[in-house]
This record gives sequence, structure tokens and C-alpha cells, in this order.
Amino acid sequence: MTARRILAWLVHFYTALGAVIAFIAILYIEELRFREAFFLMTLAVVVDASDGTLARAARVKELLPAFDGDRLEDIIDYFNFVFVPCLLLFRANLLPPQDAVWLVAFPLVASAYGFCQKEAKTADHYFLGFPSYWNIVALYLYILGAPLWVNAFLLLILSILVFVPIRYIYPSRSPYLRALTNSLGTLWGVAIVTMIYLLPEPPRPLVYMSLFFPAYYVSLSFWLELRRVMSH
Repeated sequence: MTARRILAWLVHFYTALGAVIAFIAILYIEELRFREAFFLMTLAVVVDASDGTLARAARVKELLPAFDGDRLEDIIDYFNFVFVPCLLLFRANLLPPQDAVWLVAFPLVASAYGFCQKEAKTADHYFLGFPSYWNIVALYLYILGAPLWVNAFLLLILSILVFVPIRYIYPSRSPYLRALTNSLGTLWGVAIVTMIYLLPEPPRPLVYMSLFFPAYYVSLSFWLELRRVMSH
């Protein structure tokens, strides 16, 4: 086996470490150690954000054509960005107790559908339908402490949006305002890590300021989608 093929396998191994991260996060959630679980969800984002770049640099598809790295990534992403956050929503009592099971079933099933769509990621680098950002949803619901019915309503709306073919930008590969988006995303990431470190009571001004980036992301996605629709 050549050094380049070994390097390609190491990239896949790096992606697969996400399964270990998800497993440990589940253990922390079952112990009600939500701060540690959020740190691990953040670590999973770092792996997910970097493994694609590493895979392209190592030319894994060319060197290991029989191994489906995209399928591996989808499996890992479903666990880290759907299953683990949904379990946290349930175990942290962030949903009405009498309805919690069927409420978490909505994002679990909706995102399973979303991951299986061939156009879940479009050829021009957009997510089609609400992306599985349930880790972010779980963090803000945990911090903001909104009424449980508000959390339930938001969960249902976002689950429905998985099926609505609106295109959301893929931050690291978007052809529009990529530098600005990535710069803001980096600052937001620092804010998120700081908020998790300061749990259970991060400063409210920091929490509210951190909401700027999600608002920017959604607004830019909707504006680009509206412009695309109007041009046809």
C-alpha cells in the first residue's frame, strides 16, 4: 500500500472518529452532563468542517474508489447533528414531558428523509431544505430557557422546513460572500465555545449577540433563494 493510499485511509479514519464523539456525547447526556455533551457536539462540527478539505487534498475518491466516504459522512452527521441533539432535548427536559417522545420523532424522521435525498446538497453547493443544525437548535433552546411550548413549536416548524425545497448556503463552499460568511462564522464559533464554557449561565448579552450569525445565515439564504426564483 502506497503512502498516498495510507493517507487517504487516515482521512476516512478521521471522519469515522465522529462516531466515537457521538457515543461519548450520549454517555454524557445520560449522566446529565450537558456542558460536556455540547463541547463534544462542537468537536464534531470541527471534524465535519475539516474532513472534506482533507479528503479533497488527499484525493480519497481517486485513490479509494471502492469506499463511499460520502455515505460514511452522512452516517456520522446523522448521529452527531440529529440523534445526539434530539436525545439532549429529551433528557434536558426542554420539551413538554407528555409530548416529548413524539416531538423528537419529528426531527429524527425528517432529517432521515433529508439525508437520503440525492439533492440534499446541490451541485452548486447549497443545502436543499433545512439543514440538520439540530445541535445549534438544542444549544440555544438550552441556554435561552424559553417556555416548553415555544421549543415544541420551533421543533415542529424546523422539521417541516426540511421538506420545503428552499436552498440554504453551504458556508465553506458558497460562491456568494464566502469570505464574509466564514469570517462571521469564525467569530460566532468563538462565541459558541465561550457560551458553552460558561454554562449553565453564559452572559445574556453574549448570547443575544451570538444570534446575529444565525440571523445573517438565514437572511442570506432566503435572499439568494428569492433572487434565484425571481430570475426564472
